[in-house]
Amino acid sequence: MMIEEHAARARTAATALARWWRARPTATRDTELALVFTLLSFAAPLSQIAARFGDLPPRDASAASVLLTLGQTLPTAVRTRWPAVCLAVVGTSFAVHECLGYPPTFGSLGLYIALYSAGAHQARFRPALAAAVTVGYAVFAVTLYALDSPERPSDYLLYYLVLATAFGLGVLVRRRRAREAERRRLSAEAAIAAERSRLARELHDVVTHHVTAMVVQSGAAQYLTESPDSVTEALGAINGTGRRALAELRFLLGVLEATGESAPPDRSPLPGRVPDLVEQTRASGQPVELAEDGEPQDTAISAELTTYRVVQESLTNAVKYAPGERTLVRLVHTPEWTDVEVTTAGTSDRGLRDASGGRGLTGLRERVETLGGEFTAGPDPDGGFRVRARIPTGGTP
Repeated sequence: MMIEEHAARARTAATALARWWRARPTATRDTELALVFTLLSFAAPLSQIAARFGDLPPRDASAASVLLTLGQTLPTAVRTRWPAVCLAVVGTSFAVHECLGYPPTFGSLGLYIALYSAGAHQARFRPALAAAVTVGYAVFAVTLYALDSPERPSDYLLYYLVLATAFGLGVLVRRRRAREAERRRLSAEAAIAAERSRLARELHDVVTHHVTAMVVQSGAAQYLTESPDSVTEALGAINGTGRRALAELRFLLGVLEATGESAPPDRSPLPGRVPDLVEQTRASGQPVELAEDGEPQDTAISAELTTYRVVQESLTNAVKYAPGERTLVRLVHTPEWTDVEVTTAGTSDRGLRDASGGRGLTGLRERVETLGGEFTAGPDPDGGFRVRARIPTGGTP
């Protein structure tokens, strides 16, 4: 048990360290890496860990060997910003260091770091860079041969393959990052498209419902001129409907205009209350009844908004295509679901066509099914039209 606890703590510490390291600026990380690498290069126990090739007669260390070691370590500070420059300096320093036969140094591993960095971070002229590296290695090999290096041709080829592998690993990492960036771009585009579709549905629901209600209310008001109180009541209803429409449109326009930190944390408009919606429709002259069973649950905003939109769209269609016909709205609340049923008597053939293929009910079906619910809309056996939706209270499947 103690071993498992220590292992878990070690993994946690390693994860925290990795996150801290990745969170630091790239230039800062490269500089720190170069400094640590340089210090380790002068640690005597690490001198046996080196990239050594040529096997020329050794000579004693000198100021020149120190400078050449620094030439193989310090340029790694710019390995991501200027990978080609880093590789050129490190490669040249390594070649001269080996040709002069200086003692092995841990800093010679900088050649592998520079090759990997060039493959992973060089953005332009990558084929030209690979060709230049190959030519440089050929010059290095010819120079070693002229200095009577005991290496065989197969050794030169094998070492070239080792260097090419380091470069190739960088290329693979670069391609993986490019694929990941493309995946993120496509995901962002899909999210934008989904957001536009959602906003289009919201705008459709808001404009269709409120404008329909205002048209019906204003049309009825012209027949009430003999009753000033009725005219005042009708105009008040129109005013209230217009204000609600403006409030919802203002929110949606705010979402469209929001960028960065100014964007609202919840992009879903707060839904209204179904009883208020029923009362508003009833005020426009449509006979609507509301029946509610069970106690309303503490539902997610997405589920509550979808319930509201189902009732709103159904009442809008009732006002448009079955004016004056009785409409019944029934809500059944359970801990897991909210069942919505809106039945309108005497819906016209035109209304049936709208319900089957119109944007409004199609959008409702998408809303409900996205949340993992069920949606149906079609003729009622008694000759009317019925919309049913079962919406999970959690807002997710």
